Amino acid sequence: MQRRALLALGAAAALPAPAIAQPASNRVLKFVPQANLTSVDPIWTTATVTRNHGYLVYDCLYGLDDQFRPHPQMAEGTLFDDGGKIATITLRPGLFFHDGEPVRATDVVASLNRWMARSPIGQKLRSYTEELEALDDRRLRFRLNKPFPLLLHALGSVATPTPFIMPERIARTDPFQQIRETVGSGPFRFVQSEFNSGSLAVYVRNERYVPNPNAGPVSLTAGPKVVHFDRLEWHIIQDTATSTAALMQGEIDWFEQPTPENQLLLRRNRNVVVELMTPFMSLGIMRFNFLHPPFDNPAMRRALLPAIQQSDFMIAAQGPDPANWRDGVGIFTPGSPLASDAGLEPLRGPRSIERARQLMREAGYTNQLIRILGPTDILNPAALTQVTIDLFRRLGANIDPVLTDWGTVVQRRASREPLERGGWSITCTTFAGFEVMDPAGHFPLRGNGRNAWFGWPDIPRLEELRDAWFDAPDLPTQQALAREMQIVAMHELPFIPLGAVASITALRRNLTGRVPGFAQFWNIRRA
Repeated sequence: MQRRALLALGAAAALPAPAIAQPASNRVLKFVPQANLTSVDPIWTTATVTRNHGYLVYDCLYGLDDQFRPHPQMAEGTLFDDGGKIATITLRPGLFFHDGEPVRATDVVASLNRWMARSPIGQKLRSYTEELEALDDRRLRFRLNKPFPLLLHALGSVATPTPFIMPERIARTDPFQQIRETVGSGPFRFVQSEFNSGSLAVYVRNERYVPNPNAGPVSLTAGPKVVHFDRLEWHIIQDTATSTAALMQGEIDWFEQPTPENQLLLRRNRNVVVELMTPFMSLGIMRFNFLHPPFDNPAMRRALLPAIQQSDFMIAAQGPDPANWRDGVGIFTPGSPLASDAGLEPLRGPRSIERARQLMREAGYTNQLIRILGPTDILNPAALTQVTIDLFRRLGANIDPVLTDWGTVVQRRASREPLERGGWSITCTTFAGFEVMDPAGHFPLRGNGRNAWFGWPDIPRLEELRDAWFDAPDLPTQQALAREMQIVAMHELPFIPLGAVASITALRRNLTGRVPGFAQFWNIRRA
């Protein structure tokens, strides 16, 4: 690590000033996101960078504070009748889309229908919904077959896909096809004419946006969303040394995800603050493709467990300091109420490459191709992928590493084709801690086959336990069901948990008011 830090220091010192024009005033915020923005559809993809883009452009009916309590955003309020089976939501007045059209209840209904087709908690809400209709321009009504206590939490869900509200004409797009037009009612407008994927994305303040004064405390996605910058520029810079030099020289304001060695450099700069993006650690996963050999065979998936050392993956992602990562991690966010050690025995004790090789042979592995799909330009998934490639080389497997930019990974992992037609076997990524604290929004834990997240595991028992979790009367019952889910998951392996990693960000010291959670651009200002 010391040698890497010295190399990075030399590289940063030697770099010329990045070619980023200086702002004409302090009303411009310059930001380097964690990855390129290749999809602008936050319903079609689960990419975090697109979710962050979505919160700039769109708004939601509800927001969640850091205790995951819902507070109104676009909603004025919700009335429940018939024992909770009827929920009538009233929109607050004065909501307009960026194209000048007022936000109507029909827009909300179409947006929620599209979201419910893709979101894990949305899919569950849809199974409870007998009818969702617009009563008039400002009111919509859910008629449920039984009460859904998490309704307002779902409508404010921070997990991807997020229930953003779009114009009806856009929201009627097939949820499995990407939208091409970006029109919301959120605090920023997307400047399509300046968008250059791989280089620049620009947002300008939405002058018609009125923060909700009754939105609760400023926390996570709750609270009034007050914009202090007229223009926001996302500069896509894949070289982290260049981003580090630009931040130290004041040519950018915020670097979302510096590498561990660059964090060391930035901490030495008096004008830069390096801090946790969020108190919730992200879960690293190794995801399998269940549709095609060799990992359609559960014995092949289990064969890898003796070789998995979570700390190897975590050190690669965030360096040797154990304060920045956790091992001994299961399928839920460590430290959260549902986290446990149930079923984690295969990840404990002495690790053995030879034992894993033997189990692979016993499972029928005879040198079949294994294609490992991963990125080069996003910190944590790139690090997890590199350790995975090294692991399979030590296992003597026949591998085909396909390393591209994150945007290409996001597009390619959606392919269900076999390997001979460009498909994949394994991909690694991370999920934010608030997305995997419970089964509600836990994408990689779904076992609903062709309707599941990329990899498409078909594990009916996981789905049965998830249904029971939603109906559980209290936390102890939920915890017991979560333990059983983890036991099933560690046997069937929709993914292998690789540990939990802190999310660390860096910004100029003269920026204040950043809302902890993820890269959000309301309430932040220049001192």
